[in-house]
Amino acid sequence: MRLRVLGSGSGGNSIAVRSGDTLLLVDLGFSFKEEKTRLADCGVDIADVTAVLFTHDHSDHCKGVGTFHKRLPDVPLVANGDTADAIARLAGVNDGWTVFENGEPFDIGDITVTAFSISHDAADPVGYLFEADGSSLFIGTDMGVVTTNVRAAFSRATCAVLEANHDPVLLEQSGRPVSLKQRIRGRTGHLSNEDAAMLVRETNPSCLKTILLGHISSECNSCSLAKRAFMDVLEELGRTDIELALLEQDRPGDLFEF
Repeated sequence: MRLRVLGSGSGGNSIAVRSGDTLLLVDLGFSFKEEKTRLADCGVDIADVTAVLFTHDHSDHCKGVGTFHKRLPDVPLVANGDTADAIARLAGVNDGWTVFENGEPFDIGDITVTAFSISHDAADPVGYLFEADGSSLFIGTDMGVVTTNVRAAFSRATCAVLEANHDPVLLEQSGRPVSLKQRIRGRTGHLSNEDAAMLVRETNPSCLKTILLGHISSECNSCSLAKRAFMDVLEELGRTDIELALLEQDRPGDLFEF
């Protein structure tokens, strides 16, 4: 599999995954024009997309779906029932949906997909495990706590896109309203650096080779703090074989092959 994260953060999220002739997008958090441009910057034609999968119905993950569906109506939109219904109401896209059941594997071209439930304040949010040619990609962002489902999927990952949203001290010191601070650090909010790093410590999958840290808050976190939290754990575990990279909001990340 090959992976490019087109952008990660509250300003928009989208991930491109390819295996053989199968090209999947996870989320459409940018306008169609921006999505097309970012894919083109990666040498990818948006017309080649096989299907789009959605993690949940918040606008930074589905903002571009309306225009995308108008321009490319034959590309399936893939989500669980509650997420599909919520996005349909939000964006007025009532057709083109392929609906799955959480926890039930299904194939899209060369890739086997399993969606697992996560804890977030959305209709029925999920993370994904993609499997192809003996490799596995874990995608887990926008979740307030690490659950059994998350641990089980992460333990199978060769490559992981994992949320490291905030530093608790910076969150508390920020000028954000108290209600927003409570939402972010709550059970249906976002993972802190330490919570995400704890997932690595608790599971320590022998197959894991790459961790990509995403959804890093520009106000309540820093790249250095997120990186330090994970480097401490990786050093403790003796996992010098794991590559650690940080994802950005404003431009696509590097190409990763696994």
